[in-house]
Amino acid sequence: MIGATRRDIINAIRKTLTATAVVGAVLAGSAACGTVEQLSAGRKLEQAFEKLGKKNTLSFEVDMNTDAASLRALDAASDPEPGEEIPDEVAELLSNAKITVTVQSRKALDKSGEKDLVGTAVKVGTADGDLVEYRVIGDYTYLRADTDVLGKTMGSPLPDADELPPEAGAMKDVLEGKWVKFNTEEMDKAAAEGQEAEGGPAPSLSAKTQKKLVKALREVIAREVEFKTTGDRGDTEHVTATAPFRTLVTKLFGEIRPLVKNLPTGMELPTDKDLKDAPNAKVTADFTLKNGELAQVDLDLAKLAENAKVKKLGLTLRMREGTKPTAPAGATTLDLADLMNGFLGGPAMTDTELETSDLADEGAL
Repeated sequence: MIGATRRDIINAIRKTLTATAVVGAVLAGSAACGTVEQLSAGRKLEQAFEKLGKKNTLSFEVDMNTDAASLRALDAASDPEPGEEIPDEVAELLSNAKITVTVQSRKALDKSGEKDLVGTAVKVGTADGDLVEYRVIGDYTYLRADTDVLGKTMGSPLPDADELPPEAGAMKDVLEGKWVKFNTEEMDKAAAEGQEAEGGPAPSLSAKTQKKLVKALREVIAREVEFKTTGDRGDTEHVTATAPFRTLVTKLFGEIRPLVKNLPTGMELPTDKDLKDAPNAKVTADFTLKNGELAQVDLDLAKLAENAKVKKLGLTLRMREGTKPTAPAGATTLDLADLMNGFLGGPAMTDTELETSDLADEGAL
C-alpha cells in the first residue's frame, strides 16, 4: 500500500469507472435483446449507470456480506494442506472489512482524464477500527495506518516505534499511526523504471477490440442471464440479474480468450477444463435503484459454497454521498529512501541474501 503511486491509483480508478460503464452497457444491451421485461429492466440499469457518470464526486463502500464462521467452513471444504488453513485473524478481517473510496474530478467522471482528478481517498476499515487510509491530493500521497490493528490481523505485533533506529526517520510516525506523505512523482519514476526493467507496460485493449468484446459479452449475457424488475415501492425499486454460475463464466471466458494476447503478459485465463467442476448453481445480483439512481448492489454467492456449511456469503456495494478529499494537516514527509527501507529501517535484502537468511529455513520462500 505504501508503494502505491499516483499513476497506479488514477489508472485503477479510471479502469474501475470504465469497467462500471462497460458493465452497465453490457447489462443494458443484453436485456435489450430479450423480452419486454428484459428491455425495461435493462433501460433502468442503463440510466442508473449514466447518472453515476454525470457526477463530479463519487463515493462508495464495499464489504463482504459474510461471517468468519462461513469463511472458515468454506476454507475447510477446499481441503487445505495442514498448516495452510485460513487463520482466524484473517477470517475475522475479511468478514468485517469495509473499503470506502471517494474520487473527485473537475469534470463529470465519464468525461474525466488523469489531469481532471483533483482528489482521491481510500480507507480500509475493520470492526477494530480503520486499518489503513491514503489520499492522493496534488503532488503528494498521504498515508496512515493503525499498526496495532495490523499486528492483530497478522497475528504478530509490529515493532514499536521506540525500537527503530534514529535513521528510520518518518517511519516512526508510520508505526505511531500518524499521517505521512511522499512525493508521488518520485514514486511514478521508480514505477516507470520498474516497468522498463520488466519489458515495458502491459498492453491495453484498443477501442475496436473493446467494442467487439462488449458485443460478444452482451450476446452471452442475453442468452444466459434473466433480468427482472421487482419490489417497486415508491422511489425505490430492484432490478435482479440471475444466471447459472459455471455456464455463464465458461461462456464469458470463451469470448475473452481469443483476446488474451492483448492482456498483461503472464496473465492466463482458466480453460473450460479448469471450470468444469465449478458449481452451476444460480447466482443473483440485486441492483437497488432509488429515484432512478444506483444505491446498492448485493451479490449472493452462498449457493456456490455447495456442501460447505455457509450461513451467508456475498458482496455488497453501497453508494455514499461524496465528500471532498482533503490533505491532512501536519503530515511528515517520507522520502523514497525511507520507503525502500521499509518498516524496520534497514536496507532491503537481495534475493541471494534472502535465500541464505534464517527466513529461508523457516519456509518463508
